[in-house]
Amino acid sequence: MDLSFSAEDQAFAQEVRAFLAEALPSDIRAKAEIDAPFDPEETMRWHRILFDKGWVAPGWPERFGGPGLSATQRFILTEELELAGTPPLSPFGLKMVGPAIMQFGTPEQQQRFLPKILSGEEVWCQGYSEPEAGSDLASLRCRADDDGDHLVINGQKTWTTYAQYADWIFCLVRTNANVKQQAGITFLLIDMKSPGVEARPMLTIGEQPAFCDTFFEDVRVPKANVVGPIDGGWTVAKALLGHERTLLAMVGSSQRLLRRVKRIAAETFESGRSLLEHPGWRTEIARMEIELEALQMANYRALAGAQLGKAPGAESSILKLRGTEINQQLYELAMKVMGLDALSWYNEAGVVPDMEQGVAPQFCYARATSIFGGSNEIQRNIIAKWILGLPSGK
Repeated sequence: MDLSFSAEDQAFAQEVRAFLAEALPSDIRAKAEIDAPFDPEETMRWHRILFDKGWVAPGWPERFGGPGLSATQRFILTEELELAGTPPLSPFGLKMVGPAIMQFGTPEQQQRFLPKILSGEEVWCQGYSEPEAGSDLASLRCRADDDGDHLVINGQKTWTTYAQYADWIFCLVRTNANVKQQAGITFLLIDMKSPGVEARPMLTIGEQPAFCDTFFEDVRVPKANVVGPIDGGWTVAKALLGHERTLLAMVGSSQRLLRRVKRIAAETFESGRSLLEHPGWRTEIARMEIELEALQMANYRALAGAQLGKAPGAESSILKLRGTEINQQLYELAMKVMGLDALSWYNEAGVVPDMEQGVAPQFCYARATSIFGGSNEIQRNIIAKWILGLPSGK
Protein backbone atom coordinates (compact mmCIF):
# COMPACT_ATOMS: atom_id res chain seq x y z
CA MET A 1 0.00 0.00 0.00
CA ASP A 2 1.41 3.41 -1.02
CA LEU A 3 0.78 5.75 1.93
CA SER A 4 2.66 8.72 0.49
CA PHE A 5 0.85 11.91 -0.47
CA SER A 6 1.21 13.43 -3.90
CA ALA A 7 3.32 16.56 -4.45
CA GLU A 8 0.09 18.53 -4.79
CA ASP A 9 -1.23 17.24 -1.45
CA GLN A 10 2.10 17.91 0.27
CA ALA A 11 1.95 21.48 -1.05
CA PHE A 12 -1.57 21.79 0.37
CA ALA A 13 -0.31 20.61 3.78
CA GLN A 14 2.35 23.33 3.67
CA GLU A 15 -0.34 25.88 2.78
CA VAL A 16 -2.39 24.81 5.82
CA ARG A 17 0.62 25.10 8.14
CA ALA A 18 1.48 28.54 6.80
CA PHE A 19 -2.12 29.66 7.30
CA LEU A 20 -2.12 28.40 10.89
CA ALA A 21 1.14 30.18 11.63
CA GLU A 22 -0.35 33.47 10.46
CA ALA A 23 -4.08 33.29 11.22
CA LEU A 24 -4.28 31.62 14.65
CA PRO A 25 -4.80 34.48 17.15
CA SER A 26 -2.06 34.81 19.76
CA ASP A 27 -4.35 34.22 22.76
CA ILE A 28 -5.81 31.08 21.17
CA ARG A 29 -2.32 29.91 20.18
CA ALA A 30 -1.15 30.33 23.79
CA LYS A 31 -3.95 28.07 24.98
CA ALA A 32 -3.24 25.56 22.22
CA GLU A 33 0.40 25.33 23.25
CA ILE A 34 -0.54 24.21 26.77
CA ASP A 35 -3.55 22.12 25.70
CA ALA A 36 -5.93 24.29 27.71
CA PRO A 37 -9.69 24.14 27.08
CA PHE A 38 -11.33 26.76 24.86
CA ASP A 39 -14.49 28.64 25.77
CA PRO A 40 -17.37 28.95 23.27
CA GLU A 41 -16.43 32.53 22.32
CA GLU A 42 -12.92 31.45 21.32
CA THR A 43 -14.31 28.50 19.38
CA MET A 44 -16.72 30.70 17.42
CA ARG A 45 -13.99 33.27 16.75
CA TRP A 46 -11.89 30.53 15.19
CA HIS A 47 -14.98 29.31 13.31
CA ARG A 48 -15.32 32.74 11.68
CA ILE A 49 -11.62 32.85 10.76
CA LEU A 50 -11.92 29.48 9.02
CA PHE A 51 -15.15 30.64 7.36
CA ASP A 52 -13.42 33.71 5.94
CA LYS A 53 -10.66 31.43 4.60
CA GLY A 54 -13.25 29.08 3.09
CA TRP A 55 -12.13 26.07 5.14
CA VAL A 56 -14.78 25.92 7.86
CA ALA A 57 -16.66 23.04 6.19
CA PRO A 58 -14.10 21.08 4.16
CA GLY A 59 -16.52 18.25 3.45
CA TRP A 60 -19.37 20.39 2.09
CA PRO A 61 -20.03 20.38 -1.67
CA GLU A 62 -19.25 23.60 -3.52
CA ARG A 63 -22.93 24.16 -4.38
CA PHE A 64 -23.64 24.53 -0.65
CA GLY A 65 -20.64 26.78 0.02
CA GLY A 66 -17.92 24.19 0.56
CA PRO A 67 -14.33 24.67 -0.67
CA GLY A 68 -14.30 21.82 -3.19
CA LEU A 69 -11.40 20.00 -1.53
CA SER A 70 -10.52 16.43 -2.45
CA ALA A 71 -10.96 13.66 0.11
CA THR A 72 -7.20 13.70 0.74
CA GLN A 73 -7.11 17.47 1.20
CA ARG A 74 -10.01 17.27 3.67
CA PHE A 75 -8.09 14.64 5.60
CA ILE A 76 -4.92 16.75 5.60
CA LEU A 77 -6.75 19.88 6.75
CA THR A 78 -8.49 18.06 9.61
CA GLU A 79 -5.27 16.41 10.76
CA GLU A 80 -3.24 19.64 10.65
CA LEU A 81 -5.89 21.47 12.68
CA GLU A 82 -5.85 18.69 15.30
CA LEU A 83 -2.06 18.57 15.42
CA ALA A 84 -1.93 22.34 15.94
CA GLY A 85 -4.36 22.09 18.87
CA THR A 86 -6.80 24.61 17.39
CA PRO A 87 -10.25 24.94 18.95
CA PRO A 88 -12.35 21.97 17.75
CA LEU A 89 -15.40 23.41 16.02
CA SER A 90 -18.83 22.29 17.09
CA PRO A 91 -19.74 19.33 14.88
CA PHE A 92 -23.49 19.60 15.34
CA GLY A 93 -24.12 22.09 12.55
CA LEU A 94 -21.17 21.63 10.22
CA LYS A 95 -20.76 17.86 10.31
CA MET A 96 -24.08 16.49 11.45
CA VAL A 97 -27.30 18.39 10.79
CA GLY A 98 -25.82 20.33 7.85
CA PRO A 99 -25.04 17.18 5.82
CA ALA A 100 -28.41 15.71 6.90
CA ILE A 101 -30.24 18.74 5.50
CA MET A 102 -28.20 18.48 2.29
CA GLN A 103 -29.17 14.83 1.88
CA PHE A 104 -32.74 14.76 3.14
CA GLY A 105 -33.91 18.38 3.43
CA THR A 106 -36.10 20.37 1.09
CA PRO A 107 -34.66 23.16 -1.07
CA GLU A 108 -36.35 25.64 1.26
CA GLN A 109 -34.68 24.07 4.31
CA GLN A 110 -31.32 24.07 2.56
CA GLN A 111 -31.65 27.74 1.66
CA ARG A 112 -32.85 28.70 5.15
CA PHE A 113 -30.39 26.80 7.34
CA LEU A 114 -27.17 25.94 5.51
CA PRO A 115 -25.74 29.46 4.97
CA LYS A 116 -26.15 30.35 8.65
CA ILE A 117 -24.59 27.05 9.77
CA LEU A 118 -21.64 27.76 7.50
CA SER A 119 -21.08 31.32 8.73
CA GLY A 120 -21.60 30.44 12.39
CA GLU A 121 -24.50 32.86 12.63
CA GLU A 122 -26.60 30.06 14.09
CA VAL A 123 -25.18 27.48 16.50
CA TRP A 124 -26.66 23.99 16.83
CA CYS A 125 -26.90 21.23 19.41
CA GLN A 126 -28.12 17.63 19.26
CA GLY A 127 -31.27 16.22 20.88
CA TYR A 128 -30.99 12.45 20.67
CA SER A 129 -30.37 10.87 24.11
CA GLU A 130 -32.97 10.81 26.84
CA PRO A 131 -32.76 9.72 30.50
CA GLU A 132 -34.00 6.24 29.50
CA ALA A 133 -32.94 6.20 25.84
CA GLY A 134 -29.21 6.40 25.24
CA SER A 135 -27.56 3.48 23.50
CA ASP A 136 -31.07 2.07 22.89
CA LEU A 137 -32.01 5.25 21.09
CA ALA A 138 -35.10 3.78 19.40
CA SER A 139 -36.82 3.62 22.80
CA LEU A 140 -37.00 7.44 23.02
CA ARG A 141 -40.23 8.91 24.37
CA CYS A 142 -40.03 12.66 23.69
CA ARG A 143 -43.44 13.08 22.06
CA ALA A 144 -44.58 15.13 19.06
CA ASP A 145 -48.34 15.40 18.69
CA ASP A 146 -49.95 16.47 15.42
CA ASP A 147 -51.70 19.86 15.56
CA GLY A 148 -52.45 20.86 11.99
CA ASP A 149 -49.48 22.73 10.52
CA HIS A 150 -47.47 22.20 13.72
CA LEU A 151 -46.14 19.46 15.95
CA VAL A 152 -46.40 19.97 19.72
CA ILE A 153 -43.36 18.66 21.59
CA ASN A 154 -43.31 17.39 25.17
CA GLY A 155 -40.46 15.53 26.81
CA GLN A 156 -36.80 15.71 27.77
CA LYS A 157 -33.40 15.29 26.14
CA THR A 158 -30.16 14.85 28.06
CA TRP A 159 -26.42 15.18 27.37
CA THR A 160 -27.27 18.01 24.95
CA THR A 161 -23.77 19.41 24.57
CA TYR A 162 -23.58 23.19 25.02
CA ALA A 163 -27.33 23.58 24.52
CA GLN A 164 -27.16 26.72 26.67
CA TYR A 165 -25.29 28.45 23.82
CA ALA A 166 -27.24 26.97 20.90
CA ASP A 167 -29.74 28.74 18.66
CA TRP A 168 -31.24 25.54 17.26
CA ILE A 169 -31.48 21.87 18.21
CA PHE A 170 -32.10 18.90 15.90
CA CYS A 171 -34.19 16.29 17.66
CA LEU A 172 -35.55 12.80 17.26
CA VAL A 173 -39.13 12.74 18.49
CA ARG A 174 -41.83 10.09 18.79
CA THR A 175 -44.64 10.75 16.30
CA ASN A 176 -46.19 7.28 16.24
CA ALA A 177 -46.36 4.92 19.22
CA ASN A 178 -48.37 2.23 17.41
CA VAL A 179 -45.65 0.89 15.10
CA LYS A 180 -42.20 -0.65 15.44
CA GLN A 181 -40.07 1.75 17.53
CA GLN A 182 -37.73 2.78 14.70
CA ALA A 183 -40.67 3.38 12.37
CA GLY A 184 -42.40 5.97 14.57
CA ILE A 185 -39.58 8.52 14.90
CA THR A 186 -39.29 11.92 13.19
CA PHE A 187 -36.25 14.17 12.67
CA LEU A 188 -37.17 17.72 13.67
CA LEU A 189 -35.46 21.14 13.77
CA ILE A 190 -36.44 23.22 16.82
CA ASP A 191 -35.67 26.87 17.56
CA MET A 192 -34.17 27.01 21.07
CA LYS A 193 -35.90 30.37 21.61
CA SER A 194 -39.33 28.78 21.21
CA PRO A 195 -41.64 29.15 24.24
CA GLY A 196 -41.47 26.03 26.38
CA VAL A 197 -37.80 25.13 25.68
CA GLU A 198 -35.46 25.14 28.68
CA ALA A 199 -31.79 24.08 28.78
CA ARG A 200 -30.36 23.38 32.25
CA PRO A 201 -26.54 23.08 32.25
CA MET A 202 -24.79 20.50 34.42
CA LEU A 203 -21.14 20.42 35.47
CA THR A 204 -18.99 17.51 34.38
CA ILE A 205 -16.56 15.88 36.82
CA GLY A 206 -13.94 18.01 35.03
CA GLU A 207 -15.87 21.11 36.17
CA GLN A 208 -16.92 22.05 32.64
CA PRO A 209 -20.55 23.10 31.83
CA ALA A 210 -20.44 20.90 28.73
CA PHE A 211 -23.82 19.16 28.97
CA CYS A 212 -27.43 20.09 29.58
CA ASP A 213 -30.77 18.57 30.33
CA THR A 214 -33.17 20.10 27.81
CA PHE A 215 -36.91 20.19 28.48
CA PHE A 216 -39.82 20.72 26.07
CA GLU A 217 -43.24 21.73 27.35
CA ASP A 218 -45.95 22.24 24.72
CA VAL A 219 -43.38 23.53 22.23
CA ARG A 220 -45.00 24.31 18.88
CA VAL A 221 -42.82 23.54 15.85
CA PRO A 222 -43.90 24.07 12.22
CA LYS A 223 -44.09 20.87 10.18
CA ALA A 224 -41.93 22.72 7.67
CA ASN A 225 -39.06 21.94 10.09
CA VAL A 226 -39.39 18.16 9.64
CA VAL A 227 -36.38 16.78 7.74
CA GLY A 228 -37.40 13.80 5.63
CA PRO A 229 -40.87 12.29 6.03
CA ILE A 230 -42.81 12.18 9.28
CA ASP A 231 -42.10 8.80 10.93
CA GLY A 232 -39.02 8.51 8.70
CA GLY A 233 -36.46 10.08 11.02
CA TRP A 234 -34.61 6.86 11.82
CA THR A 235 -33.09 6.79 8.33
CA VAL A 236 -31.88 10.37 8.73
CA ALA A 237 -30.47 9.61 12.17
CA LYS A 238 -28.50 6.57 10.99
CA ALA A 239 -26.90 8.52 8.16
CA LEU A 240 -25.96 11.31 10.55
CA LEU A 241 -24.44 8.96 13.14
CA GLY A 242 -22.26 7.31 10.49
CA HIS A 243 -20.59 10.65 9.81
CA GLU A 244 -20.24 11.40 13.53
CA ARG A 245 -18.47 8.11 14.26
CA THR A 246 -15.96 8.65 11.47
CA LEU A 247 -15.02 11.95 13.13
CA LEU A 248 -14.29 10.23 16.45
CA ALA A 249 -11.09 8.45 15.36
CA MET A 250 -9.26 11.54 16.73
CA VAL A 251 -5.90 10.48 15.26
CA GLY A 252 -4.46 13.99 15.16
CA SER A 253 -5.62 14.77 18.71
CA SER A 254 -4.16 11.51 20.00
CA GLN A 255 -0.87 12.14 18.22
CA ARG A 256 -0.70 15.49 19.98
CA LEU A 257 -1.55 13.80 23.28
CA LEU A 258 1.19 11.19 22.73
CA ARG A 259 3.72 13.99 22.28
CA ARG A 260 2.43 15.47 25.52
CA VAL A 261 2.97 12.15 27.34
CA LYS A 262 6.55 12.03 26.06
CA ARG A 263 7.12 15.61 27.17
CA ILE A 264 5.83 14.88 30.67
CA ALA A 265 7.96 11.73 30.89
CA ALA A 266 11.05 13.68 29.83
CA GLU A 267 10.41 16.24 32.59
CA THR A 268 9.62 13.68 35.34
CA PHE A 269 12.50 12.05 37.19
CA GLU A 270 12.80 8.81 39.14
CA SER A 271 16.02 7.53 40.73
CA GLY A 272 17.95 10.32 39.05
CA ARG A 273 16.74 9.52 35.53
CA SER A 274 13.87 10.87 33.46
CA LEU A 275 11.04 8.41 32.93
CA LEU A 276 11.91 8.30 29.23
CA GLU A 277 15.17 6.60 30.25
CA HIS A 278 13.38 3.83 32.18
CA PRO A 279 12.72 0.69 30.07
CA GLY A 280 9.32 0.07 31.66
CA TRP A 281 7.97 3.53 30.85
CA ARG A 282 9.54 3.46 27.39
CA THR A 283 7.77 0.16 26.72
CA GLU A 284 4.38 1.57 27.72
CA ILE A 285 4.85 4.65 25.56
CA ALA A 286 6.06 2.55 22.62
CA ARG A 287 3.02 0.28 22.91
CA MET A 288 0.69 3.26 22.64
CA GLU A 289 2.69 4.60 19.70
CA ILE A 290 2.18 1.29 17.89
CA GLU A 291 -1.54 1.25 18.69
CA LEU A 292 -1.91 4.78 17.38
CA GLU A 293 -0.02 4.00 14.19
CA ALA A 294 -2.33 1.04 13.56
CA LEU A 295 -5.33 3.34 13.99
CA GLN A 296 -3.79 5.78 11.55
CA MET A 297 -3.49 2.98 8.99
CA ALA A 298 -7.21 2.21 9.44
CA ASN A 299 -7.92 5.90 8.96
CA TYR A 300 -5.91 5.85 5.73
CA ARG A 301 -8.00 2.89 4.53
CA ALA A 302 -11.15 4.92 5.18
CA LEU A 303 -9.53 7.79 3.29
CA ALA A 304 -8.80 5.49 0.35
CA GLY A 305 -12.46 4.48 0.30
CA ALA A 306 -13.54 8.12 0.40
CA GLN A 307 -11.27 8.85 -2.58
CA LEU A 308 -13.29 6.28 -4.52
CA GLY A 309 -16.57 7.89 -3.46
CA LYS A 310 -17.44 5.33 -0.78
CA ALA A 311 -19.67 6.66 1.99
CA PRO A 312 -18.75 5.79 5.61
CA GLY A 313 -20.27 2.46 6.59
CA ALA A 314 -19.79 -0.02 9.42
CA GLU A 315 -16.03 0.64 9.20
CA SER A 316 -16.71 3.95 10.92
CA SER A 317 -17.57 1.94 14.04
CA ILE A 318 -14.01 0.55 14.07
CA LEU A 319 -12.57 4.06 13.92
CA LYS A 320 -14.87 5.28 16.66
CA LEU A 321 -14.21 2.26 18.88
CA ARG A 322 -10.43 2.22 18.61
CA GLY A 323 -10.06 5.99 18.42
CA THR A 324 -11.85 6.59 21.71
CA GLU A 325 -10.14 3.66 23.45
CA ILE A 326 -6.67 4.86 22.44
CA ASN A 327 -7.46 8.43 23.47
CA GLN A 328 -8.59 7.24 26.91
CA GLN A 329 -5.54 5.00 27.29
CA LEU A 330 -3.24 7.90 26.45
CA TYR A 331 -4.85 10.06 29.13
CA GLU A 332 -4.49 7.18 31.60
CA LEU A 333 -0.80 6.93 30.70
CA ALA A 334 -0.38 10.68 31.16
CA MET A 335 -1.91 10.40 34.62
CA LYS A 336 0.39 7.49 35.52
CA VAL A 337 3.47 9.34 34.31
CA MET A 338 2.55 12.43 36.34
CA GLY A 339 2.02 10.42 39.52
CA LEU A 340 0.78 12.52 42.44
CA ASP A 341 1.01 15.65 40.28
CA ALA A 342 -1.91 14.27 38.28
CA LEU A 343 -4.21 15.29 41.13
CA SER A 344 -3.73 18.98 40.23
CA TRP A 345 -6.51 20.99 38.59
CA TYR A 346 -6.73 24.00 36.28
CA ASN A 347 -6.85 26.52 39.12
CA GLU A 348 -3.86 25.18 41.06
CA ALA A 349 -1.14 27.32 39.52
CA GLY A 350 2.38 26.45 40.60
CA VAL A 351 1.57 22.89 41.70
CA VAL A 352 2.86 21.40 38.44
CA PRO A 353 4.13 23.01 35.24
CA ASP A 354 1.32 25.15 33.82
CA MET A 355 1.17 23.16 30.61
CA GLU A 356 0.13 19.99 32.47
CA GLN A 357 -2.59 21.35 34.77
CA GLY A 358 -5.34 20.29 32.36
CA VAL A 359 -4.46 16.58 32.31
CA ALA A 360 -6.70 15.55 35.23
CA PRO A 361 -9.95 17.24 34.12
CA GLN A 362 -9.33 16.23 30.51
CA PHE A 363 -8.79 12.65 31.66
CA CYS A 364 -12.18 12.82 33.40
CA TYR A 365 -13.92 14.25 30.34
CA ALA A 366 -12.35 11.60 28.08
CA ARG A 367 -14.34 8.91 29.90
CA ALA A 368 -17.38 10.13 27.94
CA THR A 369 -15.84 9.50 24.53
CA SER A 370 -16.62 5.78 24.63
CA ILE A 371 -20.28 6.64 25.30
CA PHE A 372 -21.21 9.51 23.00
CA GLY A 373 -21.67 8.97 19.28
CA GLY A 374 -23.06 5.53 20.14
CA SER A 375 -21.48 3.59 22.99
CA ASN A 376 -18.53 1.32 22.22
CA GLU A 377 -20.63 -1.70 23.17
CA ILE A 378 -23.04 -0.74 20.38
CA GLN A 379 -20.09 -0.31 17.99
CA ARG A 380 -18.98 -3.88 18.74
CA ASN A 381 -22.46 -5.12 17.89
CA ILE A 382 -22.38 -3.22 14.58
CA ILE A 383 -18.94 -4.63 13.75
CA ALA A 384 -20.07 -8.16 14.64
CA LYS A 385 -23.20 -7.95 12.50
CA TRP A 386 -22.17 -5.95 9.44
CA ILE A 387 -18.45 -6.77 9.13
CA LEU A 388 -18.03 -10.19 10.76
CA GLY A 389 -21.48 -11.45 9.77
CA LEU A 390 -22.38 -12.72 13.23
CA PRO A 391 -26.02 -12.91 14.37
CA SER A 392 -27.23 -9.98 16.47
CA GLY A 393 -26.52 -10.41 20.15
CA LYS A 394 -23.74 -12.97 19.62
